[in-house]
Amino acid sequence: MNVQSEASRNFSRRGFLGLAAAAAAVPALAACGGGSASKSSGGDVIKFWDMPWATTAYNDAAKKITESYAPTGSNAKASYQIIQWNNFYQTFSSAIASKTGPAVSTGGGFQAFQFEQQGQIAYADKVIEALKKNGQYDDFLPGVLEPFKSDKGYVAVPWQLDMRVFWYRKSLFDKAGAALPTDWASLLEAGKALKKIGAVGFGTGSGAGNNFGNHSMIMMMVNNGGGVFTKDGQLDLLNDRNVEAVEFLLELQSNGIIDPAAVGYTTDNMSAQWKDKKIGYGVFQAGAAERIGDTSGDFAVASPIAGPHGDKATLVFPNNIMMYKNTPSQDSSEAFLVYYMGQLKQLWQQKLMAALPVFKSITELPEFASNANNVKIVKEWQPIAKTFASQGSTLNANLAALDGGQALNQFTQTILTGKADAKTALTTFQSGLQSVLKK
Repeated sequence: MNVQSEASRNFSRRGFLGLAAAAAAVPALAACGGGSASKSSGGDVIKFWDMPWATTAYNDAAKKITESYAPTGSNAKASYQIIQWNNFYQTFSSAIASKTGPAVSTGGGFQAFQFEQQGQIAYADKVIEALKKNGQYDDFLPGVLEPFKSDKGYVAVPWQLDMRVFWYRKSLFDKAGAALPTDWASLLEAGKALKKIGAVGFGTGSGAGNNFGNHSMIMMMVNNGGGVFTKDGQLDLLNDRNVEAVEFLLELQSNGIIDPAAVGYTTDNMSAQWKDKKIGYGVFQAGAAERIGDTSGDFAVASPIAGPHGDKATLVFPNNIMMYKNTPSQDSSEAFLVYYMGQLKQLWQQKLMAALPVFKSITELPEFASNANNVKIVKEWQPIAKTFASQGSTLNANLAALDGGQALNQFTQTILTGKADAKTALTTFQSGLQSVLKK
């Protein structure tokens, strides 16, 4: 399986480098009053903007799918354009403001919710109805679609899942004489055993462009039944379960189970540590074995572990496809998106995607099911996966201020260096996040 590019890994799960930074950089868009048509030499077209989610071969395949679309009736054809991750927020914002933007696009994980706030998103309810009629609605993996349903309608349609799971090195566990963790207590004991042989027992990183450290922090809170927000979306960082999770992370840090240098690790540094067998256990993403170039089976996905109260959960970032109000024809946008969702299996059949698919039928394809790590993630991790909205379940624009924002970055570095106790660190985190959240 080909792996994602560095830029796509950094941005696929993020909003827009933090809502506050984006809001400061780009003025709010004016409400769009009716759709001006996108034109080509052949007349109206549905412009589909896509990101470089993987290697060039991915974009070539996605372009072929788009250009192979044969619309029926009066529906418009579709065109394909790659939008680079660099300054992509400004690219989308400027184009939408001038009504030269796409009718349909992929993009940042919380992008649809941010543009929804500005009145630019066309709800996908008719697409969902069409997926019900063609059988794809029942094909979605459990819990995948629900986060996109707002009180006004479906804000977007998920198409791939960026999962956080624990990986391990079998040879290092054998050398350390340690058992794979099943809960936090055994994670601590395994970490101590791995440390004795010079290996890291909780691999993560928080260097430039690396969000795995940030995600490790929230993942452990969620794994303990906590989360950043309440079920109704109120900030709730100081709840008892979060405090308990951060105290455990600090215990790992004080015991040297987290590498003291992790605070500066980039994603490439982390990959090198795994490849060189210096990390025995830690957080990474689906497709990590292919990323580091070790598919021998020694580097493999572990099973989920239970928190002190029996909770099991992890983080997932559901990347999505969204539609915009500025389109030659809303019916045409919807028809194209239904078509495109039906062609997604090609991307996994060609092994172009490191992320997980959203459809059960794709996970059953031989090209996907032949990968034991993929199968384990779908079977054991995906059903317990929660989003950044946890303890709630519905995604929203505020989540962009959390992921990639300075408040979370600073919190993570505080914990990885052990510079504050749990309640102090969480209090500072809550204050920093509160200052940038939209009321």
